[in-house]
Amino acid sequence: MFKELQLPFLELPTSAETLREEVREFIKEELSSMSFTVQCDSWLGGYDPEFSRKLGERGWLGMNFPKKYGGHERSALERFVVTEELLAAGAPVAAHWIADRQTGPLLLKFGTEEQKQKYLPKYAKGEWFVAIGLSEPNSGSDLASVSTKAEKMDDGWKINGSKIWTSGAHRAHQMIVFCRTAPRTEDRRAGFSQFMVDLSTPGVTIRPIRLMNGEHHFNEVIFEDVEVSDDMVIGNLGNGWHQTMSDLAYERSGPERFLSTFPLLKEFIRVIGENPDRSVRVAIGNLITRLWTLRRMSLGVAGLLEKGESSDIAAALVKDLGTQFEKDVTETLRLLLSTTPSLNSDSRFEVLMAEAILHAPGFTLRGGATEILRGIIARGLGVR
Repeated sequence: MFKELQLPFLELPTSAETLREEVREFIKEELSSMSFTVQCDSWLGGYDPEFSRKLGERGWLGMNFPKKYGGHERSALERFVVTEELLAAGAPVAAHWIADRQTGPLLLKFGTEEQKQKYLPKYAKGEWFVAIGLSEPNSGSDLASVSTKAEKMDDGWKINGSKIWTSGAHRAHQMIVFCRTAPRTEDRRAGFSQFMVDLSTPGVTIRPIRLMNGEHHFNEVIFEDVEVSDDMVIGNLGNGWHQTMSDLAYERSGPERFLSTFPLLKEFIRVIGENPDRSVRVAIGNLITRLWTLRRMSLGVAGLLEKGESSDIAAALVKDLGTQFEKDVTETLRLLLSTTPSLNSDSRFEVLMAEAILHAPGFTLRGGATEILRGIIARGLGVR
């Protein structure tokens, strides 16, 4: 029997719109001082620890963390506004991104009091960076088949295995590692747990996976007899699958899923001027309509997360549609304007186009492959 998917239609409160103006003024000042260069996919490639610390000082990281953990107890919608403004501006947010977006909420929901006290204030200050260890070389997006194992020892755990496509691991302080802690059973999703692993621990090896132009964002991370203490277990042993799925709702539904190529779209509109021909107006109108729809959907998921309600299916849908949209932005603009993409061009449009093209293969890797997401959506809606 088919199920109905409903998302709340949310209007942003006055406080969020006031905050938006504050963020825009900050961005304007930073651009004027040339503290950063606008880029596509800035939440992956825009690594700038100093910029992250500036956001922390303004209270724009850890926004919905409790104050006792260094947070600011603001709403998910206010955080949404800050996030979309930074992404639309192509600001360098990669350093703090994972810690603020999903690791903080993960610890708030499942972490021990000691873990919250130790790490959440660092996340909120923008001074402690995190990578996520999910996919593996022989598993792809099938998380139930991962083979990285953590074996119990008298004084903690020993981890062996490898993770792949780990964004920013070469710059992160720690990784949240999803691994098996119990033998396999008929239930493929049982027996998994999550650990916080300091990436400076002996036995951790980080190997780069470079883009075609040599950029280094992705990594393969290998664990060889890596020892982790008991207090680095997140939540309950064996509850790793449930915790990870909860975590992925934050990863899949945010505005980063449809704003990675927004700087390119914005620059295109500037370049073509005020009176483009009809075919250009129609194409851009189509893209803007899809962008606005995705934004409304993403806001709806933010509302569900704010209420603590399930959003797995809706988050997967936003990610799937957003991935396709970002690809279509690049392909559409290439057809509308003759250009030679180059990172060394004097044309800002050609530089942004080159960034979008080079980063596009990763759009379908991070957050779950398209086929996996569509399987989640189909099962959740009862059509499979």
